[in-house]
Amino acid sequence: MKTSIPDISIIIADDHELFRDGLKLMLSKHPEIRIVAEAENGRELVALTLEHKPEVVLTDIKMPIMDGIEAAKKITAQQPQTGVIGLSMFDEDDLIIDMLEAGAKGYLLKNSDKSEIVDAIVTVYNQDPYYCRNTSRKFTQMIAKSKFNPYSKKERIEFTDREKEIVNLICQEFTNKEIGEKLFISSRTVEGHRVKILEKMDVKNTVGLVVYAIRHNLYTPVKS
Repeated sequence: MKTSIPDISIIIADDHELFRDGLKLMLSKHPEIRIVAEAENGRELVALTLEHKPEVVLTDIKMPIMDGIEAAKKITAQQPQTGVIGLSMFDEDDLIIDMLEAGAKGYLLKNSDKSEIVDAIVTVYNQDPYYCRNTSRKFTQMIAKSKFNPYSKKERIEFTDREKEIVNLICQEFTNKEIGEKLFISSRTVEGHRVKILEKMDVKNTVGLVVYAIRHNLYTPVKS
Protein backbone atom coordinates (compact mmCIF):
# COMPACT_ATOMS: atom_id res chain seq x y z
CA MET A 1 0.00 0.00 0.00
CA LYS A 2 1.19 3.51 -0.80
CA THR A 3 1.95 5.60 2.26
CA SER A 4 3.21 8.92 0.87
CA ILE A 5 1.23 11.28 -1.33
CA PRO A 6 3.74 13.23 -3.43
CA ASP A 7 1.55 13.63 -6.49
CA ILE A 8 -1.85 12.11 -7.30
CA SER A 9 -2.65 12.24 -11.00
CA ILE A 10 -6.36 12.20 -11.81
CA ILE A 11 -8.73 12.44 -14.75
CA ILE A 12 -12.22 13.90 -14.34
CA ALA A 13 -15.12 12.98 -16.60
CA ASP A 14 -18.53 14.62 -16.87
CA ASP A 15 -20.60 15.73 -19.84
CA HIS A 16 -21.35 19.10 -18.19
CA GLU A 17 -18.51 21.54 -18.75
CA LEU A 18 -19.57 23.81 -15.88
CA PHE A 19 -19.37 20.92 -13.42
CA ARG A 20 -15.90 19.96 -14.70
CA ASP A 21 -14.73 23.56 -14.45
CA GLY A 22 -15.96 23.83 -10.87
CA LEU A 23 -14.28 20.57 -9.91
CA LYS A 24 -11.01 21.63 -11.56
CA LEU A 25 -11.06 24.99 -9.76
CA MET A 26 -11.66 23.35 -6.40
CA LEU A 27 -8.98 20.67 -6.83
CA SER A 28 -6.44 23.16 -8.16
CA LYS A 29 -6.09 24.44 -4.59
CA HIS A 30 -4.63 21.09 -3.51
CA PRO A 31 -1.01 20.72 -4.69
CA GLU A 32 -1.00 16.97 -4.01
CA ILE A 33 -3.66 16.49 -6.71
CA ARG A 34 -2.82 16.97 -10.37
CA ILE A 35 -5.48 16.88 -13.09
CA VAL A 36 -3.88 15.41 -16.21
CA ALA A 37 -6.95 15.33 -18.47
CA GLU A 38 -10.72 15.73 -18.61
CA ALA A 39 -13.35 13.89 -20.64
CA GLU A 40 -16.96 14.56 -21.59
CA ASN A 41 -18.00 10.96 -22.26
CA GLY A 42 -16.98 7.43 -21.32
CA ARG A 43 -15.29 6.57 -24.60
CA GLU A 44 -13.05 9.61 -24.35
CA LEU A 45 -12.36 8.78 -20.70
CA VAL A 46 -11.17 5.23 -21.52
CA ALA A 47 -8.82 6.54 -24.23
CA LEU A 48 -7.39 9.27 -21.98
CA THR A 49 -6.90 6.80 -19.14
CA LEU A 50 -4.88 4.51 -21.38
CA GLU A 51 -2.82 7.50 -22.52
CA HIS A 52 -2.14 9.17 -19.17
CA LYS A 53 -2.38 6.20 -16.76
CA PRO A 54 -3.73 8.27 -13.85
CA GLU A 55 -3.82 6.99 -10.28
CA VAL A 56 -7.48 8.03 -9.85
CA VAL A 57 -10.43 8.64 -12.16
CA LEU A 58 -13.39 10.71 -10.99
CA THR A 59 -16.31 10.07 -13.33
CA ASP A 60 -19.99 10.78 -13.71
CA ILE A 61 -22.21 7.74 -14.25
CA LYS A 62 -24.64 9.12 -16.84
CA MET A 63 -22.71 10.29 -19.91
CA PRO A 64 -23.34 10.15 -23.67
CA ILE A 65 -21.70 7.72 -26.15
CA MET A 66 -20.44 5.50 -23.31
CA ASP A 67 -21.63 5.78 -19.71
CA GLY A 68 -19.47 5.65 -16.60
CA ILE A 69 -20.40 2.04 -15.84
CA GLU A 70 -19.09 0.70 -19.14
CA ALA A 71 -16.06 2.98 -18.90
CA ALA A 72 -15.30 1.66 -15.39
CA LYS A 73 -15.43 -1.93 -16.66
CA LYS A 74 -12.94 -1.16 -19.42
CA ILE A 75 -10.61 0.91 -17.24
CA THR A 76 -10.44 -1.62 -14.40
CA ALA A 77 -9.89 -4.46 -16.88
CA GLN A 78 -7.14 -2.65 -18.78
CA GLN A 79 -5.57 -0.72 -15.91
CA PRO A 80 -6.49 -2.28 -12.56
CA GLN A 81 -4.04 0.00 -10.75
CA THR A 82 -6.25 3.01 -11.56
CA GLY A 83 -8.84 3.68 -8.86
CA VAL A 84 -12.24 4.71 -10.22
CA ILE A 85 -14.63 6.88 -8.18
CA GLY A 86 -18.20 7.17 -9.42
CA LEU A 87 -20.15 10.43 -9.12
CA SER A 88 -23.89 10.05 -8.58
CA MET A 89 -27.09 11.96 -7.87
CA PHE A 90 -29.40 11.21 -4.94
CA ASP A 91 -31.81 9.13 -7.02
CA GLU A 92 -29.25 6.87 -8.71
CA ASP A 93 -28.92 4.04 -6.15
CA ASP A 94 -29.20 1.22 -8.69
CA LEU A 95 -26.75 2.88 -11.06
CA ILE A 96 -24.05 3.38 -8.43
CA ILE A 97 -24.38 -0.27 -7.40
CA ASP A 98 -23.77 -1.17 -11.06
CA MET A 99 -20.80 1.20 -11.01
CA LEU A 100 -19.25 -0.51 -7.99
CA GLU A 101 -19.82 -3.94 -9.47
CA ALA A 102 -18.13 -2.70 -12.66
CA GLY A 103 -14.95 -2.20 -10.64
CA ALA A 104 -15.21 1.31 -9.18
CA LYS A 105 -13.39 1.64 -5.87
CA GLY A 106 -15.84 4.13 -4.41
CA TYR A 107 -18.51 6.71 -4.99
CA LEU A 108 -19.49 10.27 -4.10
CA LEU A 109 -22.66 12.27 -4.39
CA LYS A 110 -22.23 15.20 -6.75
CA ASN A 111 -22.97 17.69 -3.99
CA SER A 112 -20.21 16.35 -1.69
CA ASP A 113 -18.13 19.06 -0.04
CA LYS A 114 -14.52 19.82 -0.92
CA SER A 115 -12.99 17.99 2.02
CA GLU A 116 -14.88 14.78 1.24
CA ILE A 117 -13.89 14.81 -2.44
CA VAL A 118 -10.23 15.22 -1.51
CA ASP A 119 -10.55 12.54 1.18
CA ALA A 120 -12.08 10.15 -1.36
CA ILE A 121 -9.31 10.76 -3.90
CA VAL A 122 -6.57 10.18 -1.30
CA THR A 123 -8.32 7.07 0.09
CA VAL A 124 -8.74 5.44 -3.32
CA TYR A 125 -5.19 6.43 -4.26
CA ASN A 126 -4.08 4.39 -1.23
CA GLN A 127 -6.02 1.40 -2.63
CA ASP A 128 -8.83 1.55 -0.06
CA PRO A 129 -12.56 1.77 -0.85
CA TYR A 130 -14.43 4.99 -0.16
CA TYR A 131 -18.16 5.39 0.45
CA CYS A 132 -19.96 8.73 0.47
CA ARG A 133 -20.68 9.91 4.03
CA ASN A 134 -24.27 10.88 3.26
CA THR A 135 -25.50 7.39 2.59
CA SER A 136 -28.92 6.06 3.54
CA ARG A 137 -29.38 2.75 5.36
CA LYS A 138 -31.17 1.41 2.29
CA PHE A 139 -28.25 2.29 0.04
CA THR A 140 -25.70 0.83 2.48
CA GLN A 141 -27.57 -2.46 2.53
CA MET A 142 -27.80 -2.46 -1.27
CA ILE A 143 -24.01 -2.13 -1.48
CA ALA A 144 -23.47 -4.83 1.12
CA LYS A 145 -25.75 -7.27 -0.71
CA SER A 146 -24.30 -6.57 -4.14
CA LYS A 147 -21.40 -8.41 -5.78
CA PHE A 148 -19.09 -5.54 -4.92
CA ASN A 149 -16.74 -6.65 -2.12
CA PRO A 150 -13.67 -4.50 -1.47
CA TYR A 151 -12.70 -6.76 1.44
CA SER A 152 -12.47 -10.03 -0.49
CA LYS A 153 -8.67 -10.16 -0.37
CA LYS A 154 -8.32 -9.20 3.28
CA GLU A 155 -7.93 -11.81 5.98
CA ARG A 156 -10.76 -12.19 8.47
CA ILE A 157 -10.32 -10.13 11.63
CA GLU A 158 -11.41 -11.37 15.04
CA PHE A 159 -13.61 -9.16 17.22
CA THR A 160 -14.35 -9.44 20.93
CA ASP A 161 -17.91 -10.05 22.12
CA ARG A 162 -18.11 -6.45 23.33
CA GLU A 163 -16.94 -5.16 19.93
CA LYS A 164 -19.55 -7.33 18.19
CA GLU A 165 -22.26 -5.87 20.46
CA ILE A 166 -21.16 -2.35 19.61
CA VAL A 167 -20.94 -3.11 15.88
CA ASN A 168 -24.54 -4.34 15.92
CA LEU A 169 -25.77 -1.25 17.73
CA ILE A 170 -23.83 1.09 15.41
CA CYS A 171 -25.42 -0.70 12.44
CA GLN A 172 -28.83 -0.02 14.01
CA GLU A 173 -27.93 3.70 14.09
CA PHE A 174 -27.67 4.10 17.87
CA THR A 175 -25.51 6.99 19.08
CA ASN A 176 -22.50 6.53 21.38
CA LYS A 177 -24.61 7.81 24.30
CA GLU A 178 -27.44 5.38 23.54
CA ILE A 179 -25.02 2.47 23.14
CA GLY A 180 -23.39 3.36 26.46
CA GLU A 181 -26.76 3.36 28.20
CA LYS A 182 -27.66 -0.03 26.75
CA LEU A 183 -24.33 -1.61 27.68
CA PHE A 184 -23.85 0.26 30.99
CA ILE A 185 -20.60 1.88 29.91
CA SER A 186 -19.63 5.51 29.27
CA SER A 187 -20.02 7.14 25.86
CA ARG A 188 -16.26 7.80 25.93
CA THR A 189 -15.64 4.06 26.30
CA VAL A 190 -17.97 3.42 23.38
CA GLU A 191 -16.04 5.93 21.27
CA GLY A 192 -12.80 4.16 22.15
CA HIS A 193 -14.26 0.85 20.99
CA ARG A 194 -15.59 2.51 17.81
CA VAL A 195 -12.14 3.86 16.90
CA LYS A 196 -10.54 0.45 17.48
CA ILE A 197 -13.25 -1.28 15.41
CA LEU A 198 -12.71 1.13 12.49
CA GLU A 199 -8.96 0.44 12.68
CA LYS A 200 -9.50 -3.34 12.72
CA MET A 201 -11.83 -3.18 9.74
CA ASP A 202 -9.56 -0.68 7.95
CA VAL A 203 -12.51 1.55 7.06
CA LYS A 204 -12.91 5.32 7.24
CA ASN A 205 -16.45 5.87 8.50
CA THR A 206 -19.70 4.34 9.71
CA VAL A 207 -20.83 3.51 6.18
CA GLY A 208 -17.73 1.39 5.63
CA LEU A 209 -18.26 -0.22 9.05
CA VAL A 210 -21.82 -1.25 8.18
CA VAL A 211 -20.83 -2.67 4.80
CA TYR A 212 -17.97 -4.62 6.41
CA ALA A 213 -20.25 -5.91 9.17
CA ILE A 214 -22.86 -7.19 6.72
CA ARG A 215 -20.22 -8.69 4.41
CA HIS A 216 -18.64 -10.60 7.30
CA ASN A 217 -21.89 -11.69 8.96
CA LEU A 218 -21.36 -9.47 12.00
CA TYR A 219 -24.75 -7.86 11.38
CA THR A 220 -27.88 -8.96 9.55
CA PRO A 221 -30.10 -6.11 8.29
CA VAL A 222 -33.78 -6.23 9.11
CA LYS A 223 -35.74 -6.70 5.90
CA SER A 224 -38.05 -3.81 5.14
